[in-house]
Amino acid sequence: MKEQLEAIRKAALEAVAGPQATADLEALRVKYLGKKGELTALLKQMGGLSAELRPVMGQLANEVRAELEAAIENQAGLLERKAMEARLENEALDVTIPGKKVRMGHKHPMYSVLDEIKDIFIALGFEILDGPEVELADYNFTKLNTPADHPAREWSDTFYLTEDSNVLLRTQTSNMQIRAMESRELPIRVLSPGRVYRKDEVDATHSPMFHQIEGIVVDKGVTMGDLKGTLNAVIRRIYGENTVTRFRPHHFPFTEPSCEMDIQCHKCGGVGCPTCKGEGWIEVLGAGMVHPKVLQNCGIDPEVYSGFAFGMGLERLALGQYKISDMRLIFENDVRFLEQF
Repeated sequence: MKEQLEAIRKAALEAVAGPQATADLEALRVKYLGKKGELTALLKQMGGLSAELRPVMGQLANEVRAELEAAIENQAGLLERKAMEARLENEALDVTIPGKKVRMGHKHPMYSVLDEIKDIFIALGFEILDGPEVELADYNFTKLNTPADHPAREWSDTFYLTEDSNVLLRTQTSNMQIRAMESRELPIRVLSPGRVYRKDEVDATHSPMFHQIEGIVVDKGVTMGDLKGTLNAVIRRIYGENTVTRFRPHHFPFTEPSCEMDIQCHKCGGVGCPTCKGEGWIEVLGAGMVHPKVLQNCGIDPEVYSGFAFGMGLERLALGQYKISDMRLIFENDVRFLEQF
């Protein structure tokens, strides 16, 4: 039996040193050390040995097994290292090769204008407020002195979310003016930019979803002169000191007196073109003195306090800032167009 053990040792060690694949090494382990392997089969014959030879052969058999297991483990480690080296070589990167050019994005032109406007109003002492786009009719209409029979509250004009017409997509960010007057101490100077929704037909200057910038000032002694001076300063800061503006009488239920502010068309210089629909002017905002009923609805005494409010269309401001002829270009997200800015 000693000769058989030595023969297995020699053959197995030679065989284990040769494999270049993990599967071949595993096959050799099974061949010699598995349940039906050669060494295992030889050990089953130990019972036929004499009592004197049995411990001697058992010790030799254990030495052979331990030596084979160590050899297999070492060879497995060697194969693993070789495989890793081959993988690293195959997957190596040449860091000297120029990388792929990463196209950097930039701020959308509309939001560039919005940030500029925010900076202007912050410099004037305004606070920026954000608020809900899904609003209650009380804040969107009723408290703004817009009664239930007003045309703006028709189903054909507004996106309602409930059958009782109590919840809707806000049609203006004036809702935040009411919330500000109810929750903040006087005096108030707030600006509320955000998305609004109306059932407008899409054209060069209209969209059912657009962005509005509403502002309000409430303090003692606020006059229409303060309104005109503030808005003229803002518009000329945006478009330049030579910008021509005009104020036209208008009607809004939440302001009295009310007006609309236009700028001379940036496309035609006041001559008339498709952008301004031949009028030579583009409306940029509505404004007016806060209606006494609106102040009362918010718990403010109109005999002591007064204020002015305004609402700007952000897209129209962007049209004028970048000389864009059609508002639809802002929403189409054509990279060829946006790359210009």
